[in-house]
Amino acid sequence: MVDLTLLRESKAWPVVEALKVIERIERNPPEKGFVLFETGYGPSGLPHIGTFGEVFRTSLVRQVFDLLSDVPSRLYAFSDDMDGLRKVPDNLPNPEMVAAHLGKPLTAIPDPFGTHPSFGDHMNARLVDFLDGFGFEYEHQSATKLYKSGAFNDGIKRLLHRFEPIKNVVLPLLGPERRATYSPVLPICAETGVVLQVPILEVDADAGTVTYENEQGERVTQSALDGNAKLQWRPDWAMRWAALGVDYEMSGKDLIDSHKVSSAICQILGAKPPEGFFYELFLDEQGQKISKSKGNGLSVDEWLTYGPKESLKLFMYQSPKKAKRLYFDVIPRQVDDYSTFLDKYAGQDEAQQIANPVWHMHKRQPPQGGLPISFAMLLNLASVVNAEVPEVLWAFIKRYAPEATPSAMPLLANLVDHALTYYRDFVKPAKAYRLPSDEERQALEELASFLGGFEIAYGEHEAEVDAAARIQEEVYEIGKRHGFADNLRDWFKALYEILLGQSAGPRFGSFVAFYGPKETTALIEQVLKGEELGKPAA
Repeated sequence: MVDLTLLRESKAWPVVEALKVIERIERNPPEKGFVLFETGYGPSGLPHIGTFGEVFRTSLVRQVFDLLSDVPSRLYAFSDDMDGLRKVPDNLPNPEMVAAHLGKPLTAIPDPFGTHPSFGDHMNARLVDFLDGFGFEYEHQSATKLYKSGAFNDGIKRLLHRFEPIKNVVLPLLGPERRATYSPVLPICAETGVVLQVPILEVDADAGTVTYENEQGERVTQSALDGNAKLQWRPDWAMRWAALGVDYEMSGKDLIDSHKVSSAICQILGAKPPEGFFYELFLDEQGQKISKSKGNGLSVDEWLTYGPKESLKLFMYQSPKKAKRLYFDVIPRQVDDYSTFLDKYAGQDEAQQIANPVWHMHKRQPPQGGLPISFAMLLNLASVVNAEVPEVLWAFIKRYAPEATPSAMPLLANLVDHALTYYRDFVKPAKAYRLPSDEERQALEELASFLGGFEIAYGEHEAEVDAAARIQEEVYEIGKRHGFADNLRDWFKALYEILLGQSAGPRFGSFVAFYGPKETTALIEQVLKGEELGKPAA
């Protein structure tokens, strides 16, 4: 059982967010009988890492809410598939077919993949598969189905009754040209099926109709109900909140101004805007905002090629209000941070456990920690032995941890596979060995002499830890004796560049303890002989 007092006192951000929802319903219990969490998805493109982040983070808030409240909750993953497609997304099959239907709702465009009734249906199915793959608990909602079923009719009528005030809320955000033609309601042409961006000449709120002028200059009056029109996205967002009774929805920092406008519209419609917070956007390696159109981001599939799902979840959990760089080099750190949080968990009191990300990530039941090797060490081991197959790494792991097997430690087995892939794709192409200088050669000769006679009692953890510390201390002393006393950082950098072909690496004593003193000695002697490093291990 969870101590609810400790949970309420926690500063973990999912708890802080859940308490906002608790306070909301304590003041105004939901008439619909449940609390509604929502996330949004624009199905003109495939689900991406931002989609994952929003559903995952919202699920964490909902999970805490469910612990603190007896009121049922639901999570809607909402697809805005009534949007008119403005341009053909990159990398689609049959782009000419899609181009012939520009301007139509996504669910009125043929599926270029040929597997579903429409483009929108195909993308919605991809979203469902994507979310199901992570085990999220949610309900998929389609804008098309809700509009056409009449579920939004009352909300649209309310908007038509307040057409001018709502229009005037949005106008200040628009440029002069757009302002001249702006309408909160977008009729869908009965002849072409295109979502029309035209000025609305008349509104009959009671009848639910709008009047506009078509391309032939004819006045057309048509219903705005039952899917015959769609709302512009800011009024649409607000109407959806009001019609569905959304209680919580988070959004990116880039939508702060739009969120304020939609909140104002929601209030004009007679409803209370949802709770939520604004998360920071991701940056690429150069610190630029990630953009789907630029393709400068990192996809979920790419992340999961080089790290386990847990590392991605940890990345999304930590500091959601802080801009973070999202590129391949962040993956190893996230993997090892996850292992560190797991290792700490068992020895923490309940308050500390609630503050630990793994408590939230694993629904209060994280797996056991205690991996015998870090992911960073696996990467460096793969680098020094040029490993191409798992067996090479497992041979070293089993010497250090005889009980370790792929079946007994599936997470470690997963990390071994990821380490090999990461090494092959990122480390190996960038490896650049160099020969030692005369001063470095003398230091390496002394290091080889020391390690050549060093023995480690493998299988005895305390002895292994002590050996790593003694090796590290001696490496320091050797560096000091050979001209690196004022800058030991250069000494370790030299070791990494000469022995690993990279400018940075692990704590050297720990690496030697894991790789083996005699193996490290052989590596140094190979360098001292001027022989080439970097040949694949047998």
